[in-house]
Amino acid sequence: MNYIKHLNGVFLQFSKDNRLNPTHISLYVGLFQLWNNYHFCDAFHINRQEVMAYAKIGSKSTYHRCLKELHHWKYLFYTPSHNPFQGSRIRMFDFGTSDGHVVYPYRPKTRTSNGQVVVPLNKHIETTKNKTNGDKPDCPQNEFEVISFFQKENCPKKEAKKFYNHYQSVGWTLGGNTKIVDWTAVARKWILKAEEFKQEKTILPVSQNTDNLRTVSSKNYNEPL
Repeated sequence: MNYIKHLNGVFLQFSKDNRLNPTHISLYVGLFQLWNNYHFCDAFHINRQEVMAYAKIGSKSTYHRCLKELHHWKYLFYTPSHNPFQGSRIRMFDFGTSDGHVVYPYRPKTRTSNGQVVVPLNKHIETTKNKTNGDKPDCPQNEFEVISFFQKENCPKKEAKKFYNHYQSVGWTLGGNTKIVDWTAVARKWILKAEEFKQEKTILPVSQNTDNLRTVSSKNYNEPL
């Protein structure tokens, strides 16, 4: 495989593909480096922690989502493993052609005689996130993702559950009709409000007159209040 032609081809395709965000590209580059370490073999097994370290991805859910999307969009072939002692299997597609132009792959090592871009006929798989707001997560995948986010922000697990249950019940909308664009931004605002409420509760009102409830036996009850 021609190392330079492959990178030129795949980065040219990246520039044309509006579905991709920086996390997809960093993940692909990390996998490409591992492929290089394996001397560009037909397929190789990966370790999730190692790939996440190469790609600088901190979230497992983000890692799995991006890997599946790269598979669906035909940048690589991903075979997940259910064996804890054997990593998932990756097969990288060859983006290099005889004249250096990219070929959009729908099978391994697809080439054309004239180097023109070939686009598969099958419809691309799109996610809700891609359709609505680009690379911003409009809603979390599950409650565990919310809890993990709140813990990173040093906020209690209880607040994370309150946040998730509230917005899950209203369909991840604001005011009942406006779709949330970025749930992490809404979560940070929720955390700030929770901190403000907590501080307000610690400030107890001080009475200006501590003898309001005291009386004497000689009080004249005929006097108006």
